[in-house]
Amino acid sequence: MPGRPFDVEAVRAQFPILTRQVHGKPLVYLDSTASSQKPQAVIERLATYYAQGNANVHRGVHTLSEEATAAFEASRAKVARFINAASSKEIIWTRNATEAINLVAYSWGSANLKPGDEVLITEMEHHSNIVPWQLACQRTGATLRHVPVDDEGFLRLDLLPTLLTPRTRLFAFTAMSNVLGTIVPVAELTAAAHAVGALALVDGAQSVPHLPVDVQALGADFLVFSGHKMCGPTGIGVLYGRRQLLEAMPPFMSGGDMIKEVHLDVSRWNTLPWKFEAGTPAIAEAIGLGAAVDYLDNLGMPAIQAHEHALVTYAMQQLQQVEGLRILGPDADHRGGVVAFTLGDIHPHDLAAILDGEGIAIRAGHHCAQPLHDRYGLPASARASFYLYNTAAEVDQLVAALDKAREMFAL
Repeated sequence: MPGRPFDVEAVRAQFPILTRQVHGKPLVYLDSTASSQKPQAVIERLATYYAQGNANVHRGVHTLSEEATAAFEASRAKVARFINAASSKEIIWTRNATEAINLVAYSWGSANLKPGDEVLITEMEHHSNIVPWQLACQRTGATLRHVPVDDEGFLRLDLLPTLLTPRTRLFAFTAMSNVLGTIVPVAELTAAAHAVGALALVDGAQSVPHLPVDVQALGADFLVFSGHKMCGPTGIGVLYGRRQLLEAMPPFMSGGDMIKEVHLDVSRWNTLPWKFEAGTPAIAEAIGLGAAVDYLDNLGMPAIQAHEHALVTYAMQQLQQVEGLRILGPDADHRGGVVAFTLGDIHPHDLAAILDGEGIAIRAGHHCAQPLHDRYGLPASARASFYLYNTAAEVDQLVAALDKAREMFAL
């Protein structure tokens, strides 16, 4: 691991959970694609909010409410800077990326899609970027199409001219596959969408935690991501949308805080971003996400990306030495810190259970990407995913545990 750009041991020291043991062995956490661990700074910020500053936002004139409102909106501004949004008004709090996509599919989709229109997705999408568009097309009469993937795990971009046409109203795609790890050429795809008059929605759930993301440079019309995958709390996610688009979209949910005035026969909506935030929001979680953004910013996203690239390169080299192991997806230079694989005929759930006995946490199943597994003729796969706190030594432990599984199943 030459040229490591930051001190990973110092990073690990900031994550209390990494000191615990599982089944009497040190925890090796390789499931950050599902949910990342939390640094002490985020844990303390949550505790401080509840211990010293808990109050509802936007409604009170007392000190606690004003402090909570200031911290809540300061986090929104941090997120806007983190992805280089033009304004914090373009940052909508949601529960997670899934809710953010549903918001666009329902609000924008209901107002803009009609029979004859098409929505384009890809074969490598998470279910959360498939099902909302299926429902939107069912409601509006639009047609859902998809870009297939090839045997190596890349999108069939050679087919794009026949799939992305003037009938396409929106192209929704992931920036990085949660199974194959494939990094998608986002700027190229958004430009292609705009060339035919379509909008581009980018699922950044697996890219924003791991790569520098600039929504203006990428040309994204919408970008969604989840706080808990980037060292923040669960229950908080983000919808970025270009202001002009958000201004034109009707509300998704209704109730308090999203209104400017209410009469018995008519109501007027609040301005952005609150028009899309009905009811008491996830205040502590939003503030905690702001602390996570500070933490990642202090480390530097380019440094985090370089660390993960070095780690996944090493992991693929070592995993390819395991007899009978098949890695899904492209080479390390075209993927993020995700490696999904199969090992002989061992069911991934059995494999995950064996590794858990060694203190190693991986994921097993279809990873909410069943169509992608269908493409490769697999009911499931095992997945190891790496983040800023993982080490080459943990890769070695993973490989040793896989060899042990091979022995148990006499492969």
